[in-house]
Amino acid sequence: MSDTLSPDASPATTAATPPDGSGGASGRRSGTASRAGTAAAGVLLLLALPFYVSSFWLQTGLFAMAAIVGAIGLNLLSGTTGQLSLGHAFFLAVGAYGYVWLAGDPSGTGSAQLYGLGLPPLLAFVLAILLAGAAGGLFSPISGRLRGMYLGIATLALVFLGHHIMLNARDITGGFNGRSVPALEIFGFSFSDTSPDGLAVLGVPFGGLERLWYFGLVLVAVAWLAARNLLRGRPGRALAAVRDSEVAAAVMGVPLSRYRASAFIVSSMYAGAAGALLALVFKRVVPDHFGLLLSIDYLAMIVIGGLGSVGGAAAGAVFVALMPHLLTKYADHLPLLSAPGTTGSGVTPGDAARYLYGAAIVLVLVFAPGGLAGLAQKRPRRTGDGTRRNRRFPFRTRTTSDSNPQGVEGTTPKEHTP
Repeated sequence: MSDTLSPDASPATTAATPPDGSGGASGRRSGTASRAGTAAAGVLLLLALPFYVSSFWLQTGLFAMAAIVGAIGLNLLSGTTGQLSLGHAFFLAVGAYGYVWLAGDPSGTGSAQLYGLGLPPLLAFVLAILLAGAAGGLFSPISGRLRGMYLGIATLALVFLGHHIMLNARDITGGFNGRSVPALEIFGFSFSDTSPDGLAVLGVPFGGLERLWYFGLVLVAVAWLAARNLLRGRPGRALAAVRDSEVAAAVMGVPLSRYRASAFIVSSMYAGAAGALLALVFKRVVPDHFGLLLSIDYLAMIVIGGLGSVGGAAAGAVFVALMPHLLTKYADHLPLLSAPGTTGSGVTPGDAARYLYGAAIVLVLVFAPGGLAGLAQKRPRRTGDGTRRNRRFPFRTRTTSDSNPQGVEGTTPKEHTP
């Protein structure tokens, strides 16, 4: 038998990448440079916002920053490790009230007396995070042995227990009326409207919200980088192994209970940082801020953003945190909504926001199980040789030959003649 090439084969269509791989390398360099440029532009935009936006947008942005920190922590527990938690609001409350108690001064007398340690605010902020981690450590023996729905029910009890403590430990929490929050202060510089009083940068008055904005950016950056480094290292691989198959993880020598408990402690510390930042933004903490609905909001954040993704958790947190504030601001201009404090028959902005969360969760589970992060990964990117490479399957490329039924690289298959 003899093999002959079809006369339709065209050498001009056999375009291949250079043998030295320079095309792919240049494509990777250009892609990295493009992502770095986009990230730099985003950072510059965030740094410049206090000079141009009103206090409403700054406060809303700070709520979003606190949500990002808390969502990253919950994503490490539920998304990466596969542990369901409904008690995230409890650890936010520990961080918030812990900061108030550690930084606040004793005040009042008799039944209205409030205790406080009067520590430096920055030290109190760090200790509040550690206090939330210690609370997670006390619960870690349970979290290390339970999983799935059983752990979710156990953590749900923390929310009700915490609400009872916040209402009855009046000497520390202030009871139903809550307690005012001491301003953050670092080396004499106060993140409030005073000390220094009348601060202006480039002619723009810098009050408490403007100063807290940059502190929030630093906190988000630290939380983001810490989570990325943890997931890319050995602990992150171990946590993912626990989520995917506990039997396989145990065979590989991963101590299941210890890693599940460690993930719960780290998640609690992230929640403590988010709670302390929320307290600084609210300037007063009350028990109603930390109910079961807050835990459900955080679960919505990580589901919408994408389980197991740091960037997805941040995107979902921004969506869920901004929605009620935007609906409240523009309630007068939107149909079917009634502004807060009015007697209209429309839906309140808070309820409307939760309806949107529910619809978004259903759409994500049906059409995009990977969340917003999964949609970004499915978008193919171009390499240096003009092909399109899928982010999720980096070795699967789409070239012009994919649409050519005659063969690869423009050639036709060999004809076998007798």
